[in-house]
Amino acid sequence: MGAAYYRAESENGDHIDDPSEDALFMLIDDLNDSDNTFVVIQPDEDDPAWFASVAVLDEGGYEVVRSDNTRREHDVVSETSTDGIARDLTIWMAARDFPGRPTQHNNDF
Repeated sequence: MGAAYYRAESENGDHIDDPSEDALFMLIDDLNDSDNTFVVIQPDEDDPAWFASVAVLDEGGYEVVRSDNTRREHDVVSETSTDGIARDLTIWMAARDFPGRPTQHNNDF
């Protein structure tokens, strides 16, 4: 069975369906500058509307890309904190649209 919402996959073939913040941290922390230079997170579907990626930079740190075509978002930043990247990506992905997920309603009662 595939991911319910999204899948994270690194260059070396490691993958996790619906990864937690801790799992993202581990995937990012395992990146290196030789044979495992990036991880991509996106919905487990054909032609996904959004994706995020983390890649090792030659000068140290990571390039983080977040792109969502439905919201016309495309953000590229350099970061050094693996735990900060995992936390920020987890928050960002929680705001993405997933088919079949119940919509969130805010009631001001």
